[in-house]
Amino acid sequence: MFKLLEIADKGMSAINKCLVLLGSIALMAAALILTYSVVSRGVFHAANDWQDEAALFCLVGVTFLCSSYVQEKRGHIGISAIEGLLPYHVNRIRGIVIDIISCLFFTFFSVKTWDLLVEAWVDGQVTNSTWAPSLWIPYAMMFAGMALLSFQLFLQIFVRKHVATDVLSRGH
Repeated sequence: MFKLLEIADKGMSAINKCLVLLGSIALMAAALILTYSVVSRGVFHAANDWQDEAALFCLVGVTFLCSSYVQEKRGHIGISAIEGLLPYHVNRIRGIVIDIISCLFFTFFSVKTWDLLVEAWVDGQVTNSTWAPSLWIPYAMMFAGMALLSFQLFLQIFVRKHVATDVLSRGH
């Protein structure tokens, strides 16, 4: 079973890398859309009906879909005040307990975002703007991102990788 988890971890790592690439493109798209919005409104006094929501949808996608990559690299912001005071084996147990609690929380959050997605899809919910894009789009990205994050945390509980605990020591 451990071999299967290692294979799943390698697959998840590949998915995370693809999502970060797509997220980078989406982030650039959001920047270009907002730049176009500012310039077209300032220079041509054109209405910007769709630009804000398109950029927001891109940013929602980046935030949620790239969260499993950040977790894989342990790139989240953490307070390591306790970490330096505790012995190695206690820190290891602390890390596992935190991963278990986080996995449970994000699994619950995934279920709730699934409920939002289904409701938006069934009811045909759209935003309040004149462009009126469907709300299932950001809810789908939220659900997918939280489900991937939950699976990443699940894998981290069983497949413990050595990741730099102090990002500053690596020159980042």
